[in-house]
Amino acid sequence: MSATPTISPTPALTIGSLELDVPVVLAPMAGITNTAFRRLCREFGAGLYVSEMITSRALVERNKETMRLINHHESETTRSIQLYGVDPKTVSEAVTILVAEDRADHIDLNFGCPVPKVTRKGGGSALPWKQDLFRDIVEGAVKAAGDVPLTIKMRKGIDADHLTYLEAGKAAEGAGVASIALHARTASEFYSGTADWSAITKLKETVTSVPVLGNGDIWSGEDALRMMAETGCDGVVVGRGCLGRPWLFGDLAAAFTGSDTRFTPTLGQVATTFRRHAELLADFFESEERGCRDIRKHVAWYFKGYPVGGDLRAQLATVQSLDQLDDLLATLDWTLPYPGADAEGQRGRAGSPKRTVLPDGWLNSRTLGAVERGTLTETEADTSGG
Repeated sequence: MSATPTISPTPALTIGSLELDVPVVLAPMAGITNTAFRRLCREFGAGLYVSEMITSRALVERNKETMRLINHHESETTRSIQLYGVDPKTVSEAVTILVAEDRADHIDLNFGCPVPKVTRKGGGSALPWKQDLFRDIVEGAVKAAGDVPLTIKMRKGIDADHLTYLEAGKAAEGAGVASIALHARTASEFYSGTADWSAITKLKETVTSVPVLGNGDIWSGEDALRMMAETGCDGVVVGRGCLGRPWLFGDLAAAFTGSDTRFTPTLGQVATTFRRHAELLADFFESEERGCRDIRKHVAWYFKGYPVGGDLRAQLATVQSLDQLDDLLATLDWTLPYPGADAEGQRGRAGSPKRTVLPDGWLNSRTLGAVERGTLTETEADTSGG
């Protein structure tokens, strides 16, 4: 059995003007990484905590829900926002708003989303295939950001036959981004199988002047150490691994400072954290009912591996008030110890490989044609918040 890889303690990560004590970034996750969850994760550990994806057009048009989503709690001393967009002008305008109105200390651009409603209009992980469009968006955003660090997050490409990450990485480096994060899967893989960490190694060898961050299959502090040791990447981006486990950021901070201390919560500690999350959601939504409705989707993640019966799980998944939540949690045996491996490992739906939904003829050319420009105009008209 091989030993756990080790690295020098406290490897700080510099992203533009930002100095991170530990090289850890919370990946943006729609409907998850709101202010409530970011605050909770920060209470356990350190790093950079990025907002859920914000639609550039909705920000430019000051959609009410979007304007609420870009707000940060006063405890968030580094305000990080991820933007999504497919039109260079609109993305630049959105970045300009964030900078001019002092709403962000870090801006990330999304080129990794694999969901059909995004890729079918040429966005997310489909966009880097159009080299001119990708370059125009990134160059315009970097210019608009000025002194605010602007970064990108992307996938390997659309599928194994249409990889884009190396050329996109070089283009982004040339445009002046502050760092590049790679989810080591293609869009067609979604979250299935095993992340291809060798792609992170290749990107690190290709991009030499700015930090390269790795993303994919980090479920523990040991995984993070191993990724950095195997790939040479400068930091890690953590997504699904922290679902129902905000203390993972404490484990990561410990791992990167050379400590083998790991958080192994009793059922009572999990219940307390779950309750805290619900409370923060109620504060975020300014509605106890909405907060309780939102916490429902976290039930399976928090109690993974713990002996919590199906009936109680079902009741927690329909909870309507904090008082009701307290009553349900009180029925648990809070002294039950950490179940070990059963509570660890993969979290969230992995899905299965599937053909990426793209605009008609998208793969016919690496440059943007007139028809595709019309499609992008339609896409930017979607002003739904977030």
